[in-house]
Amino acid sequence: MRLLFLGDIVGRSGRDVLVAELPKLRRDLRLDFVVVNGENAAGGFGITGAICDEFFDAGADIITLGNHSWDQREALVHIAREPRLIRPVNYPAGTPGRGATLVEAASGGRVLVVNALGRVFMDSLDCPFAAVDRELDACPLGQAVDAIVIDIHAEATSEKMAMGHFCDGRASLVVGTHSHVPTADAQILPGGTAYQTDAGMCGDYNSVIGMEKDEPLNRFVTKIPSGRFQPAMGPATLCGVFVETDAGSGLAQRVEPVRVGGRLRMTLPEI
Repeated sequence: MRLLFLGDIVGRSGRDVLVAELPKLRRDLRLDFVVVNGENAAGGFGITGAICDEFFDAGADIITLGNHSWDQREALVHIAREPRLIRPVNYPAGTPGRGATLVEAASGGRVLVVNALGRVFMDSLDCPFAAVDRELDACPLGQAVDAIVIDIHAEATSEKMAMGHFCDGRASLVVGTHSHVPTADAQILPGGTAYQTDAGMCGDYNSVIGMEKDEPLNRFVTKIPSGRFQPAMGPATLCGVFVETDAGSGLAQRVEPVRVGGRLRMTLPEI
């Protein structure tokens, strides 16, 4: 099975590059399944129902979220109606929506997608390791499902790496989001799980993690807010991770970074 995970979509620029490039990627890479992190899609903060529809129409199968899940109030209602939109699994009991979902890929295989939120340097939620462990135990790779994708939305690289090793041999891909910078450590872990610490963002890299530079620079220099953060609107780079899995075990046979457009050097898997 061929999977693509795309990192945080930031604002209009990120949405535009996804809509422009994802249909071609689905065709050229012969993708079976696409997961997109959309928690910064609406003006850099949260997601709306209309944006979800835009991403699904472009070729996304599942949208994951993160610490900005509820920045757009309509998401609280939309997530209950849309099973293809998931929020972190370790939110407290009673939070709207779901943190994991099982869906059928274009090839007919069954894919489990789990979204988890880290706790280091972030709001302390329920333990992400215990929550992910429950999902993996309930739906074993190679038995109940053909592939498993885990989005660990976290600040600390150490926490993301720990999640990768924690899930090694039980998931097809563990990939980090939230930092908005693609890391250079795409690899297959010893147990067969593909891993990358951060997929990077789909957004304008002539920015401060996707935001127009003036206000972040002002706050770093003066420690005084002077306005709102606004997404940068220049040409965006689409960033993500490509994984090819074994048909029998569901473990990774190949993992490669994906970068298209914008300022970063282009890289695509050869098919």
